[in-house]
Amino acid sequence: MKAYLLILLILSSGFNLAAQTNQGIVKSLTFEEALALSFQNNHLIKQFHNQSLQLEQEEKAARGLHLPRLSVNASYVMMSDNIELDLTPVRDAITPLYSALGHYGKFGGVPNPDPKTNGVMPYLPDDVSTAVLRGKMLDGLTAVNNADWVQTIQAKNFGMVNAGFVFPLFTGGKINAANKAAKIKFEASEIESVQKSYELTSELVERYYGLILANQVVKVREEVKSGMQKHLDDANKLAEQGIIARVEVLNAKVYFSDADRELKKSDRQVEILNEAVLNTVADTAKYRIIPISELFYLERVEPLKFYQQRAMEKSPLLGQIRKKKELAQQGIKVEQSAFYPSVAATGTYNIVNKDLSPYLPDYMVGVGLKWNLFDGNERSRKVKAARFQQMEAEDFYIKSESDIQSAITKYYQEMNMYFEQIGELDAAMEFTKEYSRAREKAFIEGMATATQVSDANLAVSKARIERLQAIYAWDVSLSKLLFYSGLSDQFISYIRNPEAKRGIY
Repeated sequence: MKAYLLILLILSSGFNLAAQTNQGIVKSLTFEEALALSFQNNHLIKQFHNQSLQLEQEEKAARGLHLPRLSVNASYVMMSDNIELDLTPVRDAITPLYSALGHYGKFGGVPNPDPKTNGVMPYLPDDVSTAVLRGKMLDGLTAVNNADWVQTIQAKNFGMVNAGFVFPLFTGGKINAANKAAKIKFEASEIESVQKSYELTSELVERYYGLILANQVVKVREEVKSGMQKHLDDANKLAEQGIIARVEVLNAKVYFSDADRELKKSDRQVEILNEAVLNTVADTAKYRIIPISELFYLERVEPLKFYQQRAMEKSPLLGQIRKKKELAQQGIKVEQSAFYPSVAATGTYNIVNKDLSPYLPDYMVGVGLKWNLFDGNERSRKVKAARFQQMEAEDFYIKSESDIQSAITKYYQEMNMYFEQIGELDAAMEFTKEYSRAREKAFIEGMATATQVSDANLAVSKARIERLQAIYAWDVSLSKLLFYSGLSDQFISYIRNPEAKRGIY
């Protein structure tokens, strides 16, 4: 499909230059050039292209869910008061003990600290031991009384800059499902872009070939008017010579007036379809398009089964529904993942701080687990809802497949019907031409009326226009057939088929 678009864009760079005429700006375009301009300018195509690019980036973003999250956090905190630890009750509890032992305690068995005499006397006498230990107890009491028993753990104003990470280790398949869902959405958007290009191709076929048909009809109407003018002139001459009655002249004038009215109607139809083609190619300039391509038809195309099989393989309509089915399957996996725990490694590191408590560590690393054990059956209900969504997508696919196959059969049979009409109208044209010549000759000889001649001429034009309409309907049916078969990008190959017969009237 991308190669197909590239070829069309190359063609569009060389389309025929516009010419200035007394009827305004005129631009000649083949169907291929018009289609290339449509793909280049059409805002709907651009919209879906941008959407596809957006979902491509979202798919790449989803891959990052497998990687750790690194962050730097800075904060400055102001509290009403410092965080303090009051140990006064501990002081009050031990002060009496130190005081009692320092004044009234009796001790013995204190080791002799003198190395010269401790060999003979390993322990100090009891009175000496008591004096030594009482002194130490009183020194301890003094230290207790002089100590600051209210400690500031954290100042009320402090700031810090931390680096942190979170690395998911296990999520129950949620991350894998999210990645697959993002990929499916991107693939679906690409398929939808193809579908929109196929829709645009089908729309352009209707309008561009409709413009060809309208121009051909104008030529037929001009010939009819010219023929009616000649017939009116002949009627006037014959009436002046007394060969025919004046009423025949009036009949000729009525038919001439009808021919003139039909020609003007056809001219208006050309203007309408010209505007429609400009709208499809999304060209804001106003000019008259001269379609270079011609109506065409083929006596033989591939069998019906060929298009039905291609639809199953390439139809963007079915392709999108397949992606919906895949997305629904991933939705089930996402909901099922809620039954499993989530495990992640986390850590923080203190990079720099101001007045932060010295009791806090510089870094912390750990593994966390979160497992929701009961949620009121919410998870099971969501899993069931996701399964119903999958069933809905499956049923929609079956229905769409049936509808597409029916549409393919419909347009294939229509092509056969219009082809049969073309053959029948070819024979009718030969008959009506011969009949018209006979009536003209009989009128000159006074053997036919003006009404009979006019009706014969109109029968010729009617057969010509119906033949053109049948060929146009064949082209439109072909474009619809290719659209539902997923082969709209092959329409140009049918135009270029050497066996294609051109629909010149």
